[in-house]
Amino acid sequence: MAQAIGYMDSGVGGLTVVKETLKQLPYETVYFFGDQGRLPYGPRSATEVSQFAGQIGQYLLDKDIKMFVIACNTATYAALDDLRAMLPIPVIGVISPGARAATKVTRNHKIGLIATDGTIKSQAYEKSILAKDGRNEVFSVACQSFVTLVEDNEYTTEKAREIVKASLKDFDGTGIDTLILGCTHFPLLKPFIQEAVGPDVTLVDPAVETANMVTTMLDYFELTNATSKKKN
Repeated sequence: MAQAIGYMDSGVGGLTVVKETLKQLPYETVYFFGDQGRLPYGPRSATEVSQFAGQIGQYLLDKDIKMFVIACNTATYAALDDLRAMLPIPVIGVISPGARAATKVTRNHKIGLIATDGTIKSQAYEKSILAKDGRNEVFSVACQSFVTLVEDNEYTTEKAREIVKASLKDFDGTGIDTLILGCTHFPLLKPFIQEAVGPDVTLVDPAVETANMVTTMLDYFELTNATSKKKN
């Protein structure tokens, strides 16, 4: 039987990465672990999040996965290095792909970032973006409430629209032309986010960019399942 790709997130948001991956790799099998019992990760310490991610990584490794994808921005900054040292398989996070895409897309080097409290405090995106191009300027806004909207299945409601609009007011006057959706829950709010920041701001979805990296890395390590037969 072909090995699966393992994914983890603090909740359901990581399914956006799974969805994008399966668009590109329809013959792959995936195992997804959404840690809703310990949601949210954003306000927790990096040490605690790394411990959770390590437990999930080992659990999925025992299921014989061939690659582990941290489909969670908070867990990526907290645990990526630890998991790469711990697991004997390729481990991919979501921050570097999103930062790389934003750096390519921006025209005026003013990049906005929305993410959970933990991701914002870590400054992981800022460090990655500035390492790629020091001309960039990053404007960050913590939007922890967006996670709750998605987990409570309220992301298409008028309440969600109002919360998104109010939260993104902080970008007024910054001149950003690019906005990173720095949490895998946030793409589900994309219509409201685009409405709030206006049509001239390009939204960067790290879920899409991470899926691209998964495809590239599977090819590099010759791990792609090219058959049309999948495990159920």
